[in-house]
Amino acid sequence: MDILVLHQRGLSQRRIARRLGISRETVKKYIEHPEFSEKKALPRKKKLDPFEDQISSWLKEDAYSATWIYDRLSKIGFEGSYEIVKRRVKALKDARRRIAYIRFETEPGRQAQVDFGEFQVALPDGSIQKTYLFSMILGYSRKIFAVFIERCDLPTFLDCHIAAFDYFGGVPQEILYDRMKNVYIGRIAGEDKFNDTLTAFGLHYGFKPEVAPAYAPWVKGKVERPFSFIREGFWRGYGFISLQLASRDLAAWLKTKEERIHGTTHEKISLRFKREQPDLNHLPGNQFDTSWRVYRKVQKDCTISFEGNRYVLPHPLVGKQVILRIKDATLRIFDDNNLIVTYETPEGKGHLIEDKRFYEALRRDKEMNRRKYGDGRHHKGRALGTISPVAPRYEMDVAVRPIHDYEDAVEEVAS
Repeated sequence: MDILVLHQRGLSQRRIARRLGISRETVKKYIEHPEFSEKKALPRKKKLDPFEDQISSWLKEDAYSATWIYDRLSKIGFEGSYEIVKRRVKALKDARRRIAYIRFETEPGRQAQVDFGEFQVALPDGSIQKTYLFSMILGYSRKIFAVFIERCDLPTFLDCHIAAFDYFGGVPQEILYDRMKNVYIGRIAGEDKFNDTLTAFGLHYGFKPEVAPAYAPWVKGKVERPFSFIREGFWRGYGFISLQLASRDLAAWLKTKEERIHGTTHEKISLRFKREQPDLNHLPGNQFDTSWRVYRKVQKDCTISFEGNRYVLPHPLVGKQVILRIKDATLRIFDDNNLIVTYETPEGKGHLIEDKRFYEALRRDKEMNRRKYGDGRHHKGRALGTISPVAPRYEMDVAVRPIHDYEDAVEEVAS
């Protein structure tokens, strides 16, 4: 290489030979044939090389130990030592464990990440009370909304989203979730399938739900890391009194932390949020109904059943399917988009809950009574209907009665 460099500088072969202390013939050879300078040492053959493919095949099947592999190799002709096998197996295992990631930064308003965390409270009697933390973090600014909740059901989950959107003053274009059961159903026909209610919720607020790959916590690192940050910085040593107070204290603590220089972005969270907030989508004019949605068919006795209780509906709905919306001990019943009635759900089971107007309207419906009891005429020896000769002994006008009251009435009639 020295010969070629000096030759490129314009030195003659004689001067190069004199400077490097070699013959002119050597200088001439390398100038005329520079490829000679790229002479490579021949790789040294190793005893384990013929068995490389076999070892790799075994390691793909399972993480076999070097001892297990050495015993099998000895049976198929390997004559080297165990130490050679151990070093090769370790090198191959280390290479398989190495994983490379592509680092990316989210554009303003592009993505938020959501997760749940479980926290524990030691009560005075020594028992442990579980509480949960809902957290949503904006990917660009790292601004966090977090609130403590009592349970992780779908209505509460969606209510937390609404509170986060109000807190941010807008909605990101997409929200990334892990594979939590009340969100992600699975992969169907090559596409990720989400809960229908979450899908409708996303359409209402204008964001697209996305799911993180299985066993890939690094994808949701922006929201995973703050959980440790909250546990160690806020929760450890905190004097818990109530969920509401803990949520307010956490919000105040996070507000102060927004003024620190973030370790990744090297900026204050508050300043980055000011740049990100205009890129969030606008909030819709009305809130999404986050209550549970259940479908029921109205039975012949004008009732539907839900969680062991029966609820009376108007008689024109008999045979139709209605929609039940349940939240906070309130049951609303809809016929398509029309609200029919609102009931408070009672404690316990076996109750009949009614609005007295519904059965009164049924008694006044002459056409309905004609269809039930007929007009007494016969057709070819067969009655068109049955006639009630006497008024019913027991009125149906009841408010809330347990089922056993009706069983007692039946026994009294039978006697």
